[in-house]
Amino acid sequence: MHPFRAAVEKGDLAAVEATLAENVLFTSPVVFKPYPGKAITAAILRAVTRVFEDFRYVREIESADGRDHALVFEARVGERQITGCDFLHVDEDGLIDDFMVMVRPLSAAQALAAAMGAQFDLIAREAAGEEPTAQRAASRCTSA
Repeated sequence: MHPFRAAVEKGDLAAVEATLAENVLFTSPVVFKPYPGKAITAAILRAVTRVFEDFRYVREIESADGRDHALVFEARVGERQITGCDFLHVDEDGLIDDFMVMVRPLSAAQALAAAMGAQFDLIAREAAGEEPTAQRAASRCTSA
């Protein structure tokens, strides 16, 4: 099992971030332009944990050289079931330097785009280091 998958399945966001290379390039299924860098990628992945419900990996495929991985997942966004795949490439140090996500069906991709769009201000603040994790957790607890 890839360390990224293990960290996601444990809900360990610090361990998820530790699997990312500083120069990781994140390609979203719903935005044309990729996002470069660890800070923005980690912030996007944290937002995904707030948007996806009932998330689970159902299959993992690894290339012969161990540098490419496809992690097939299922989840729900609101009322929409979504199936997707995280395509990971790791560098010489075993860190993810390319992360591309693809999802289906279109209606679920549209629901994902809307839900992630609602998160974008927080994503930008987190990526800029303006909203510490502890503050986010406290604000979620008080708003519930």
